[in-house]
Amino acid sequence: MANKIQSVKGTREFYPEQMALRNYIYGKVRAAAQAFGYQEYDGPFIEAIDLYAAKSGEELVKKQSFTFQDRSGDFVTLRPELTPSLARMIAAKQGELTFPARWWSFGPFWRYEQPQKGRSREFFQWNVDMFGVDSPEADAELLAVAAAFLRGVGLTPDKASIFVNNRRLMDSEFDALNIPAEKRLDVSNLVDRRSKMEVKKWDEYALELGLMQAQLDGLKDILGNFDLWKKSDELTRLFSALEALGVSEYVKFDPNIMRGLLYYTGTVFEAFETSGSVKRAILGGGRYDNLLADVGGQPLSGVGFAMGDVVMGIVLQENGLLPEFIPSPAPVFVTIFDASLQRESFAFASELRRGGLNVLCYPEPAKLQKQFKFADKMKARVAVTLGPDEVAQNRVAVKNLANGEQSVVARESALEVIQKILASL
Repeated sequence: MANKIQSVKGTREFYPEQMALRNYIYGKVRAAAQAFGYQEYDGPFIEAIDLYAAKSGEELVKKQSFTFQDRSGDFVTLRPELTPSLARMIAAKQGELTFPARWWSFGPFWRYEQPQKGRSREFFQWNVDMFGVDSPEADAELLAVAAAFLRGVGLTPDKASIFVNNRRLMDSEFDALNIPAEKRLDVSNLVDRRSKMEVKKWDEYALELGLMQAQLDGLKDILGNFDLWKKSDELTRLFSALEALGVSEYVKFDPNIMRGLLYYTGTVFEAFETSGSVKRAILGGGRYDNLLADVGGQPLSGVGFAMGDVVMGIVLQENGLLPEFIPSPAPVFVTIFDASLQRESFAFASELRRGGLNVLCYPEPAKLQKQFKFADKMKARVAVTLGPDEVAQNRVAVKNLANGEQSVVARESALEVIQKILASL
């Protein structure tokens, strides 16, 4: 036998069950975003590499992007994220758009990473952003959208939490420790790596970066102070707004949250499954006030977050929060009694579809036992049979597959009978 051609490493194949999961997540993110009035959009799947060079960092551009030259010799990449595209799109029509602009998207992205649990090279991502308002209350709304999604999929506050910090608060604390500006990025990276390193090695690494022992001790005090947010007017207003929005039980302050070091300027946040079975963040985001100007627009405040479908799919599966997989979207199954009545069955199935039902019709004559086994595997709810007697009397046999009850009804009333059975299930 010839060797089978394998899929490209890190890509994904969406068989019906996996596609159902993807569509389930899409439906839930759509509901959460639209509940707050956000509009759906999308951007190009291929972008110029220069779009990411300024803000996304060297690792993303040089190591994680699927980059290639097009036929004109320009370097382009499969998009690894959407925020730069969004900023460019907003900047291009900045004078025409109505602000605040609330936009969301769910689409495919690619990163050249080592595939592992919760991470693949090809993934779908939910992006939610608001442009044109610079306030803690706007930040709170984005957190409320995220919390609405978590609530919508059944992840209660005891199963998932969103942890919040503020970059300006941390900068003021760094000022108090006399950490120079040129070391801020290194120290922020140090904080970000804390949970991934042994305590002793983390201390050693801090000193190697040039921190004095007193500064390191002060930094540890900051990172252990979970009441630090009370010193920040922004965070005080944020938590007050979250209370009003009814999602405060999902959100906690954590001074150890340091993300998007080249992006974010104020509020930052990440959500995690609290059981800890998945170590990667469920979603993350924050406020970015400089990005639009970097792509040619006028300065405009923005806040947003992103969530990948891979981690979320694992979290939902492990918590038993996925709905039952129904192989076929058609709850009604029409059998083929024999070859002479095949056209009658096809015609009746068409009648039901015109009545608004999704109907699965067996494609060829076969033993009824075989057809009913197929209906069972497709998880059909109602089966309809048109035998010679039924056709002669202009009637059909309708069977409730949930309880096995069958009745023979007039053909013209069959649609109503089937609809009532489906409504009762």
